[in-house]
Amino acid sequence: MFYSPKNCTFGVIKLTITQNKPETNVDIFDRLRKDLGPIGKHSASAHGYFTFPKLVGEIGPHMHFRGKPVLNWSLNNYIGLANHPEVRQADSDAAAHFGMALPMGARMMSGNSDFHEQLEQELSEFIGKESTMLLNFGYQGMVSIVDSLLSRHDIAVYDAECHACIIDGLRMHPGKRFVFKHNDRASLEQQLVRAQELATKTGGGILVITEGVFGMNGHQGIISDIVALKKEYNFRLLVDDAHGFGTMGPTGAGTTEAQGCTDGVDIYFSTFAKSMASIGAFVSADEYVINYLRYNMRSQIYAKSLPMPLVVGALKRLELLRSKPELREKLWTIVNALQGGLRAKGFNIGKTTSPVTPVIIEGDEMHATKLVYDLRENYGIFCSIVVYPVVPKGIIILRLIPTAMHTLADVERTLNAFDEVREKLNNGTYAAQESPLLTEAK
Repeated sequence: MFYSPKNCTFGVIKLTITQNKPETNVDIFDRLRKDLGPIGKHSASAHGYFTFPKLVGEIGPHMHFRGKPVLNWSLNNYIGLANHPEVRQADSDAAAHFGMALPMGARMMSGNSDFHEQLEQELSEFIGKESTMLLNFGYQGMVSIVDSLLSRHDIAVYDAECHACIIDGLRMHPGKRFVFKHNDRASLEQQLVRAQELATKTGGGILVITEGVFGMNGHQGIISDIVALKKEYNFRLLVDDAHGFGTMGPTGAGTTEAQGCTDGVDIYFSTFAKSMASIGAFVSADEYVINYLRYNMRSQIYAKSLPMPLVVGALKRLELLRSKPELREKLWTIVNALQGGLRAKGFNIGKTTSPVTPVIIEGDEMHATKLVYDLRENYGIFCSIVVYPVVPKGIIILRLIPTAMHTLADVERTLNAFDEVREKLNNGTYAAQESPLLTEAK
């Protein structure tokens, strides 16, 4: 409206706003061509070598990479079950008898079996929990567990270095989430105070999430400390023990057994992809919790049941894990020799207290690629490499995964090779070299 001094009346001005609308929407694939992401941006030079490499041969310490034999420290086959003759026979017999399709359908509808329930019962007894539910995959399973447990009124409190599957599960959580500094009890308490105040207002609860063994640095989670905090704060505790199951504790029942706090952990999760050297996962807790998950985990309700050969094979693996402690003892012989040797030679392996062995070196991505290329091509040593953005700039992590199938000779060979490549890194040899993969491309 406006005031008109000529006739002392009010008039109306009509404004027409013309917008420059695009003729059509953008193609989302245009972005994919321009931005491959923080890891994918290196794919032109890394694919097939540093990313998506192909290891060939029988699973074990000695395999082939690009036609050359390599000593392999990059397999999650902790106690050597991948090629154990009894496991291979059980897998073969089950596949021949059942095929890969049975049972056909989701477990809730038509995919249940006595073997699935037997494996769940045996896992419960081994872990020391009332009930267990099998899951098709570890990553997918953890995402769905977190999604199922938390309502919008609940608060999640989690360790800053939790695995991506936990983070992705929390991204689906409609409520609040607070992160505490890695393995820092004081930081956790600060977040619990915040969470408890908020939960009182929302009428929700608190779920604390950590790991038994952190897969990048080898640290054990401060599980026993977290359990002790239950005396002061009201929360439930979920532990992802993917790297601890089968490797930690007097019987291999995991990090909670090792720390003597199994009863204080409300939900225990692990995967078959590490010590069991297979596919699948499980979650263990009180019966009413598992029954809730059984009827509410969308990733299991709407997915085909774990195939019978994988279930029967897991039963055999669990049997060997329980009945052959010498496999775990051999693993720790190799772990202690490797980690002790690296420390004796002055390498920084952090504060690992598990088989996971990170070798932390100063350098950038250029140094890292040349060093790893040298290790693989000239020393026949294959291990995983971790650089920015997974770790801070200026840091290289070479991650070694010892197994019961490695030998002390393998350890000695690796220690000598690491000694030599460290010297090349320090004296500038790698800095003076052209990128090896670019040279090959020419």
